[in-house]
Amino acid sequence: MTTTKHLFALILASAAVSTYGADATANWNEHCAKCHGEDGKGNTKMGKKLGIADLTDAKVQAKFTDEQAFKAMKSGVTDDKGKTTMKAIEGLSDADLKAMIPVMRALKK
Repeated sequence: MTTTKHLFALILASAAVSTYGADATANWNEHCAKCHGEDGKGNTKMGKKLGIADLTDAKVQAKFTDEQAFKAMKSGVTDDKGKTTMKAIEGLSDADLKAMIPVMRALKK
């Protein structure tokens, strides 16, 4: 009986992780892909206009921490002159934003 309970718990945990990952990917596609592209290369109309860095490049990703990525998503990014270069993502919880970080990190080749 204990083995059955453990197996059931494992199945539930796997389903929760799968759903969590799917939500994070869906949020990336909805909130980030317009500029960064689904593949993270920034090869979109808006990405080209803003000069977005290629998130598939390991050197680019090494330039910022997960905490900096979270802060950028939560608060937005401005340049040295105070001009907004990335708007804050609205309508998502801190947990949702943090869940997108592994999605973004997985773009690295």
